[in-house]
Amino acid sequence: MPRSTDAGPSPSPVTADDLDQAVRLAVGALREAPPEAWEERAGSLEWGCWETVEHLSDDLFAYAAQLGLRTPPLDREVPFVWESRRPGGPRNAVHADRAAGPAGLLQVLEASGALLVAMVRTTPSRVRAHHVFGASDPEGFAAMGVVETLVHTHDLAGGLGLAWTPPADLCSRVLTRLFPDAPTTTDPWTTLLWATGRAELAGHPRLTTWRWYGAPRS
Repeated sequence: MPRSTDAGPSPSPVTADDLDQAVRLAVGALREAPPEAWEERAGSLEWGCWETVEHLSDDLFAYAAQLGLRTPPLDREVPFVWESRRPGGPRNAVHADRAAGPAGLLQVLEASGALLVAMVRTTPSRVRAHHVFGASDPEGFAAMGVVETLVHTHDLAGGLGLAWTPPADLCSRVLTRLFPDAPTTTDPWTTLLWATGRAELAGHPRLTTWRWYGAPRS
């Protein structure tokens, strides 16, 4: 259902429950992947499916870490060591044990998501923490985690041969929170893919660069 442009109540905030739902749905979809497909390229990315899940896990972990300090830094990331396991691969602090197989990989994803869910639930809304696109609040980090989860699962679905269409209301809430200039009368999932440079959207040029806006709304 397209998002309404009519004046009305303030849009629902993005919550820890939204993030929990996104991770749960993603893990459930990815469990259907055939074991031999995990080294395939993840959609249009230059990464394999295994390392894309590591990257997604790393994103969720890193967002949780930013919120985890008593006084979060406003000018830098918490200084974990991020490194790539191969030239051109993602730079992560989180890597899954290959010996644990795809089931272990998805446990790493689920655990990383749970860390961020917990931090969003327990961090006061007044807290601000650093992100490369500007300091954000717990709701903003929840929305970033949802977007990372939804769009990287889209990338993974392309490489793993899976169907993936997340709930429209979830897409709509994160569009409102992070992409204030996105069209509001188009399908929310297609619009989110467009806003992250992954899809065409009728009447709008395809994006070759993109960013979100995580600054608190109040």
